[in-house]
Amino acid sequence: MLRAALANLGRSRSQGASTITMQVARNFYLPTEKNYVRKVYEALLALKIETQLTKEQILELYMNQIYLGQRAYGFAAASETYFGKPLSELNVAEAAMLAGLPQAPNSGNPIANPKRAAARQVHVLARMRAGGFIDEPQYAQARKQVLSFRRGSVVPVHSEYVAETARQLIFSQYGDDAYRRGLNVVLTINAAEQQAAYRALRKGIIEFERRQPYRGPEENVELPAGAGELDASIADALSDHPDNDELKAAVVLEASPRKIVAALQSGDTVTISGDGLRSVTSSLAPRASAATRIRRGAVIRLAQSEKGDWAVTQLPEVEGAFVAMDPRTGAVRAMVGGFDHSKNQFNHVTQAWRQPGSSIKPFIYSAALEKGFTPATVVNDAPLVFEAGNGGPAWEPKNSDGQYEGPMPLRTALAKSKNMVTIRVLQAVGVPYAQEWLTRFGFDAEKHPAYLTMALGAGSVTPLQMASAYSVLANGGYRLNPTLISKLTDSKGRVLNEVTPPLLDETLRAVQPRNSFMMTSLLQSVTAPGGTAGRAQGVLKRSDIYGKTGTTNDATDAWFAGFQRNLVAVVWIGYDQPRSLGDRESGGAVSLPIWLDFMTQALKGVPVDEPVAPEGVVSVNGEWFYEEYTQASGVSKIVPETPAANGPTESERRSILDLFKH
Repeated sequence: MLRAALANLGRSRSQGASTITMQVARNFYLPTEKNYVRKVYEALLALKIETQLTKEQILELYMNQIYLGQRAYGFAAASETYFGKPLSELNVAEAAMLAGLPQAPNSGNPIANPKRAAARQVHVLARMRAGGFIDEPQYAQARKQVLSFRRGSVVPVHSEYVAETARQLIFSQYGDDAYRRGLNVVLTINAAEQQAAYRALRKGIIEFERRQPYRGPEENVELPAGAGELDASIADALSDHPDNDELKAAVVLEASPRKIVAALQSGDTVTISGDGLRSVTSSLAPRASAATRIRRGAVIRLAQSEKGDWAVTQLPEVEGAFVAMDPRTGAVRAMVGGFDHSKNQFNHVTQAWRQPGSSIKPFIYSAALEKGFTPATVVNDAPLVFEAGNGGPAWEPKNSDGQYEGPMPLRTALAKSKNMVTIRVLQAVGVPYAQEWLTRFGFDAEKHPAYLTMALGAGSVTPLQMASAYSVLANGGYRLNPTLISKLTDSKGRVLNEVTPPLLDETLRAVQPRNSFMMTSLLQSVTAPGGTAGRAQGVLKRSDIYGKTGTTNDATDAWFAGFQRNLVAVVWIGYDQPRSLGDRESGGAVSLPIWLDFMTQALKGVPVDEPVAPEGVVSVNGEWFYEEYTQASGVSKIVPETPAANGPTESERRSILDLFKH
């Protein structure tokens, strides 16, 4: 510890200065950040541990739980991970390789950086020879041996949020026994769809981040001039900044306005130029601020394109959520609760209560269908002003695009997400009725106060709740509880619980088939040209795509919720501490591309499947109506009074315009 303390006086980077016992104390009880307060706690805990355990017991704890890279904790796990065999079968060269890992498990393991790992192995072998643990022939043989590693043995499943949610569910039922009974948990997750969801969400967030101003390097370190110490300094710097999947950490070796040369964790050196510097042009300028300037020793993030070109980027501050469900069973097919579970364990799919914005509108329109509205009903898209009592400020809601287009059918209004029309519809339906109607889809009434702001999505929902609600529209009107665990067995294979697909009967019905069918038809217009998600059907090259964008005030939350009849998926993007995503950001710009990326993979080989009109619904000149509404208004089922493109009859138009003239 004294050696490390003296060394720290002359270095910009710190040495660890922890004994084996102190490392055990830190790994079991303390956070990982480096500071002097934590070091004091380490020492105090180490003294306590030394009084309770022998040196052999402390060493055993250390060797069984220390992190050794590639998801391996403990030397037994590392032996299986790197060599595919138990510790007892390792030879001297292999054992020395593992013994060198604790110093830099992320940046110095043989998978991440073979060169650095080999150098560390040689150092360990030399120390073993000097200490008399091996003789000269053993040393020479181990130096010459070519090691074979079990590459690709660790398959990233990227289901950390899923696993933690399952753990919480099991623990809530079995308590501490969940950790002692040897339970086997089978989930409803589809591995391919989970991987597609993970990749799609990260890609969308990274693309969003590239549109944001560069915030500067993650750290700046002083690099030695001598080549001998340079590699150690780079490894030391990157130990606190591990790679984040496709976002690679790198230390800048050379920086100029035209190029950056940087060293990766793998030991490779890469050059970034041209378009790869676009996001950091100002940070490479001579007058760049100290906080954002990129210079030699800066720790930055790099991403590689499919063509192999490198670009400077940054770790995202924005968060996101993705969840996919089978609307026929309620089974959760994919769940990604955030950008990176290791940095933020908050599961935004199940825990983030956010305003839904316009993604709530389909459920307001669903209520309106039961109150006499039809897709052809014309409502005025014109400004509204609501005077406040007691001299307070008036409420003047706006359309998101600032445009007002006058009278239009409900189908067009929903496709274009017209706020003024939705407010007028909610006025006519009645706020209390609409609030109660939302509960049919699983929304909490208290989370959606009975005010006209409900029309604009001022309530609170979770992404999982949204997926469950849209499932009601996708499956013909049945409300199903989301399911994550399909089967549970004990250590002897005995089935403790098994979920069978629910029987879709009237006990589960939330809305009538005609209502869900009509709403599906309306949501199809949203994903067709002219709608706020107008490129969806074209990108996926299929017509059975339904959904709704959602953007809250100041673009604080961006949503897309949509479905094909066999799969519902919801995307949310926003900051944990709510703030604007940007003037040009919206559900259609941020969340829809993520949804499309996922659906492109998930719907491969799935045939087009459009719903069949249920009983009680008729088509009049290409538009759908409830049968009794056509009969009541005298509209013929075969020959309509006016073409659908021209809207409803003149008498209906006059009555609607009179209703909404204010």
